[in-house]
Amino acid sequence: MSTGQGPEERIEAARAKQAAQRQAAQARRAAARARQEQRREQARGASTAGREEGLGLWLRGEPQGRRPRWSRDQIAAAAVGIADREGFEALTMRRLAAELGAGTMTVYYYVHNKGELLSLVMDAVMGEVALSPDEELPGDWKAAISLIARRTRDAIRRHPWVLGIGEDSPFGPNSLLHFDQSLGALASLDAPLAVKLDLLVAVDSFVFGYCLQERGAAGAGGTIPHAVQDYLTEMVRTGAYPRLAALVEELGFKKAWRALSEDLFDEGSFDRNLRRLLDGFEQSLGDAFS
Repeated sequence: MSTGQGPEERIEAARAKQAAQRQAAQARRAAARARQEQRREQARGASTAGREEGLGLWLRGEPQGRRPRWSRDQIAAAAVGIADREGFEALTMRRLAAELGAGTMTVYYYVHNKGELLSLVMDAVMGEVALSPDEELPGDWKAAISLIARRTRDAIRRHPWVLGIGEDSPFGPNSLLHFDQSLGALASLDAPLAVKLDLLVAVDSFVFGYCLQERGAAGAGGTIPHAVQDYLTEMVRTGAYPRLAALVEELGFKKAWRALSEDLFDEGSFDRNLRRLLDGFEQSLGDAFS
């Protein structure tokens, strides 16, 4: 059936339709970006609220009553155990209640909300980092801060899920103790407080960044999927990555991959690179005050 349109009219109509489709697609993308930004804002608000909610746990003290069934440490141990075995995403009030053999509302008597639960498990992990009263830090600031850094790494390796939630957790008693001990570790460092805080930030960034990459390398297991190998091979062949191309040519693809993943994290690499960081910081202080 004829539409009554000539070739030029049909072309013009097709162009108009395509233009309308492009505009509609742009509008959908803009709406999607707006929704995504709204979700990010809501997540940031929830994160802040969670941190504030978590503080009430420590101001209340231990649960009171004639016969409380669990101590806070017992609840924390059960919660950390769930996160270790099943991942942090599995840790809910209902799951914790099942682990304890209690009703969900009973758990709320001890831990009032998810923010407090987050604070509880993070503080339990930080309790593994903080030194006990019968332990002492070395007198040398580099040795002392290195000890704390190693304890932090060891705790993260035991509980790798903390890497995904660390910045959202409030300061519980053990977190504050860790910070206090970190300041004490730098007591022999003759530098202003601002410089010491810079150093603590640098060391924390190194430890958490190292642990993130170490976990990724462990997950790779020294192997590379065929699809990834094919992709990287084609990318290297473009000539846009001459240093990588030279490395592959020298070692072969599999050895180069191993060198760039698991070999980066040999047994001594953490201490070796931490020492370089601290030595460099010490050198910069000498240059600044000389």
